[in-house]
Amino acid sequence: MIAATYNVNSVNARIENLSRWLKEKSPDIVLLQEIKTESGNFPFFELQALGYEAAVQGQKSYNGVAVLSKKKIKVVEEGLPGIKDEQARYLEVETEAGGVLWRAASIYLPNGNPPYNQPDDDSKYRYKLAWMDALYRHAKTLLALNRPVVLGGDFNVILTAGDVYDEKAFLKDALYREEVKQKLTALKYLGYYDAFRLLHPQENGYTFWDYSGQALQADNGMRIDYMMLSAPAADRLEKCYVDKAPRQGTKPSDHTPLIIELKE
Repeated sequence: MIAATYNVNSVNARIENLSRWLKEKSPDIVLLQEIKTESGNFPFFELQALGYEAAVQGQKSYNGVAVLSKKKIKVVEEGLPGIKDEQARYLEVETEAGGVLWRAASIYLPNGNPPYNQPDDDSKYRYKLAWMDALYRHAKTLLALNRPVVLGGDFNVILTAGDVYDEKAFLKDALYREEVKQKLTALKYLGYYDAFRLLHPQENGYTFWDYSGQALQADNGMRIDYMMLSAPAADRLEKCYVDKAPRQGTKPSDHTPLIIELKE
């Protein structure tokens, strides 16, 4: 089974890019973030023509998550349990593979930085911490299912100095603050495995490059997209890699897909 997470940065603006990538890679399941559209305007028809069923938690102009699948999917959670959230950031589905029921969630974790004109406003950061606490609690309940679980998406967390091109530039950034790193690390202590680091302990694994400053050409990137696997899923992990090609194409998202291959 091939699964991927991909922050598309507006699914309608990138539908040609997304469709081309789906044809080339043919993943079985794709976790999308920042679709930036309400469900009624989601490109269901175009994706269905490519063989994909879609589940969507949309939001006008901002945020939004979706799951694409070649097989039938059942929506289990539309929104993260345990937190009141008006933003569309979490969608959990159930699907079958190899005679086993899997859970997969598309996650768009809050950024946490203040508005540009209000540097002392910490409300977005407090929201991020509360969201991560709710994610931890729900992730713990998922482990009790004792089945393969994939938590994938844009986590907006730089976990270590090796996950960003310039650690010093992010020391005060909400993506790299100690509390944030500790809360993501807590997921690993809980029993989830960082798929990329399991197989690539030394590579940078960047999944995001800013549009400005020739960041892509200089490889000034960061690793903020993750596939976190429960033990039954991690036991099936065969490959995990970053597909940089979509970021190098025309009119790209500022993120690129992270792909895993799993035994069913």
